[in-house]
Amino acid sequence: MNDQQSQAAIVRQSLKRRYRKERRFRAYGIVAIAIALTALVVLFTDIIGKGHTAFVKTTITMEVDVDGEMMYLDDASDERQMKNADFVEPLIQALMKQIPGATESDRSAVRGLINPYASNQLRDALEKNPDLLGTTQTMTFLSHTNVDVYVKHAGDDQYSIKLTEQQRRWVDQLVEQGVVQNSFNDVLFSRGDSRDPSRAGILGAIVGSLLTMVVTLLLSFPIGVAAAIYLEEFAPQNKLTDFIEVNINNLAAVPSIIFGLLGLAVFINLFGMPRSVPLVGGLVLTLMTLPTIIISSRAAIKSVPPSIREAAEGMGASKMQVVLHHVLPLALPGMLTGSIIGMAQALGETAPLLLIGMVAFIVDVPEGFLDSATVLPVQVFLWAGSPELAFIERASAAIMVLLAFLISMNALAIWMRKRLERRW
Repeated sequence: MNDQQSQAAIVRQSLKRRYRKERRFRAYGIVAIAIALTALVVLFTDIIGKGHTAFVKTTITMEVDVDGEMMYLDDASDERQMKNADFVEPLIQALMKQIPGATESDRSAVRGLINPYASNQLRDALEKNPDLLGTTQTMTFLSHTNVDVYVKHAGDDQYSIKLTEQQRRWVDQLVEQGVVQNSFNDVLFSRGDSRDPSRAGILGAIVGSLLTMVVTLLLSFPIGVAAAIYLEEFAPQNKLTDFIEVNINNLAAVPSIIFGLLGLAVFINLFGMPRSVPLVGGLVLTLMTLPTIIISSRAAIKSVPPSIREAAEGMGASKMQVVLHHVLPLALPGMLTGSIIGMAQALGETAPLLLIGMVAFIVDVPEGFLDSATVLPVQVFLWAGSPELAFIERASAAIMVLLAFLISMNALAIWMRKRLERRW
């Protein structure tokens, strides 16, 4: 009886130790998840806190006298006169009328409130409609970057306010009058890069990313699926196929910058293809994405039950018919999911694209696969390294847009897996 009690006590002590270990293990898991979520919240809070102001622009709305004498312009349809005309003076005079107490001696300070490219807007308006000459028009212009920073970040020590005390008082008065206003920054989504932060946009980077992804998808998906089908269904088991499989798995773990070096050596130096174009960028990302697509496609093919193949063969189908008519349609959802995840990974890559020249300063929005372009991750890299603090919020806004694309692609992959997945 004592032996049984002692054995029962030993069992109870063993169970208590095991339960304690299980509770500690669960606690460790909960702590790890909490740390990860905290880091994620801190990251998103920092990005959103710095980038949300980039979605707001500061504008100046005023009555502009389009005076020909003031601009030294008699005929707006004369191209020679238009080239030599002074389009800045009407803007300075219009803004001085809005500032109480501003005199001619304050011209330089007043000009410092107007965006350097505002004169181009007035010139373009005259080129489009020469009849505006001699009239008074209500026009809205982007403010100077220093004004934009002051209006959005006054009192924030992280941002250096470059306006003088006098200019700050003027801006405060103009804000009260409604001359200086904040509105949604459509420039961010309608223009390419610019040296002036207030005119810098991400449209060029978005289009460049889409063109690059199109090339990557058109090349990597059919090649990856074909390679997976051959290796899984047709390739004989020998040393050569074992060597290929090992190298595919190794390529999936190779740092992405290595693929950039390969693209630089092969596509640019050997084949002489142009730098900084979506076609070359897509080729490089195709090399990087192929191992991921091949591995995920092979896993999807393996998940198809052998009974499907046996039933098709029993009905007299050939090997090719079994694969194309039965195995491939059933494995396609898994292939698509893996491909979307691989594309999302490629969309966020920067290092391989830097090596093929997609770090260039590109103002124009690309219109084709051979036009000079940049992509969103590289645009973030360029802006984050700029000395202008106003570019920091643009970089954070571009990160938010990039994260939105990545989250959308991963959500699409999850939806497709849930929607098309079949349980056997």
